[in-house]
Amino acid sequence: MKIKGFLCGLLAGVAGTVGVNYWLRGSNEPQVRGYLDLIDLTADQRRKVEAIREEFLPQVAGIRQELRRRRLELADLLFAPQLERERIRAATEDISRLQLQLEEAVIDHIIEENALLTPDQQRQFHRVIVDQFRGGGLGVHDVR
Repeated sequence: MKIKGFLCGLLAGVAGTVGVNYWLRGSNEPQVRGYLDLIDLTADQRRKVEAIREEFLPQVAGIRQELRRRRLELADLLFAPQLERERIRAATEDISRLQLQLEEAVIDHIIEENALLTPDQQRQFHRVIVDQFRGGGLGVHDVR
């Protein structure tokens, strides 16, 4: 578990796009697409997690894409020849709304996945989540 914890922290620091597979070059470590990839699961649990991800990952990817689009618009507004504070304020409100939507989707996802776990796995999952949140973000689901 120490290696997995190390990888979790390392991967959280470089996490970029939801649904992208992460691995260390030359490593035999499995791909990390979500928090539960850091925990030993049964084959049945893995199948259920993949089914959950089929819906979750595209949903979150759409939110992230919209966040990127809105942030680019905000950057343009901030450096426009004529500052339009109301449009800047509206853009920041949209970004805040999307960030909240992303956070709520990830939280719902964590709750849904947690229900699949044994008590021992839930303790492991809790440690992973605490480490991710302590790092200031949503780990592999974060916008960085």
